[in-house]
Amino acid sequence: MTLLLELSGITKAYGGAPALGDLSLAVGAGEYLSILGPSGSGKSTMLRVVAGFETPDAGDVRLEGRSILPVPAHERGIGFVFQGFALFPHMTVFDNVAYGLRHRSRGPVSDEAEIRRRVGEALELLGLTGLGARAVSQISGGQKQRVALARTLVTDPKIVLLDEPLGALDANLRERMMIELKRIQAQLGGTFLHVTGNEQEALAMGHRTAVLDRGRIAEISPPQTLYNRPGSVRVARFLNCYNIFEGTVGDGAFRFAEAALPLPGETATGAAAYCIRADKVTVAEETDPAAPGEAALPGRFIASEYSGARVTYLFDVAGSRPVEVEYHLSHRRPESFDAGRRYALRWPAADALVFRG
Repeated sequence: MTLLLELSGITKAYGGAPALGDLSLAVGAGEYLSILGPSGSGKSTMLRVVAGFETPDAGDVRLEGRSILPVPAHERGIGFVFQGFALFPHMTVFDNVAYGLRHRSRGPVSDEAEIRRRVGEALELLGLTGLGARAVSQISGGQKQRVALARTLVTDPKIVLLDEPLGALDANLRERMMIELKRIQAQLGGTFLHVTGNEQEALAMGHRTAVLDRGRIAEISPPQTLYNRPGSVRVARFLNCYNIFEGTVGDGAFRFAEAALPLPGETATGAAAYCIRADKVTVAEETDPAAPGEAALPGRFIASEYSGARVTYLFDVAGSRPVEVEYHLSHRRPESFDAGRRYALRWPAADALVFRG
């Protein structure tokens, strides 16, 4: 993979409060890289530094091996798609998309036939053919997102920065636009850097997914690796799919409250966090004996949450926040549990992750 963009030791603070701290990141040409982080982790600041809207306090940003810190934002050849679309409300869809071609500082396009050709290609790519004459107020939220992306892509940027581009869309539109963004990136072969606070979006979109934590990259891995084997308890928390217990390792088991759970392997003694993914947990009768190699916890059923393709069951476990058990309906039938009744929560001990203090 050819290196396209490199951030080295980027720091940025506002009023003495750090937003980015010694952040380093490498992005390959043709890569779709998703960045996951909670609010305040520095996601938007990182993109704004790359785009040239913010100047870092220290560090360097290199594009194709050349530092672009001295280069003004409008001359970097970088496209930026804003969360709020940032369309011109007084212009038509066509004129919004054509704006960058007509008014860019270097090589503005004055040939109207060329503008019509390139805008037409962009609208076709984004599924907007026939909407060029409409006012921005006459199109839907999903179509506005497509127009914003078309306006960026029509200028043929070296890299496209997407700042929570799906955050303003409803759940149905978000799902559709996730598919469309991946299709467009694959068709163009361009480089996309996509930041989001939504863990499902981050895992679904990127060839690799990076986790941004307090202004630093905590981990960067293929989505499958990140989901199945996060490298730290903080990353596991950001993924929002793990039950996490705080306790200690000793005498060959993980202990918290009055529970003792078998370990997945050799682990040093001391304070630790024990993580098990919600879809790895099953529910049995409390009196049923656990199988060899199984961990088990007693839990009292609280409630269930139905969300289309899956059901999440919540159980009260002593010494822990409620434990989630996720049933994917394509894999197993939904269960019916009695509110307030105790059950046994079980999972293969080998599927657990244990992180030291």
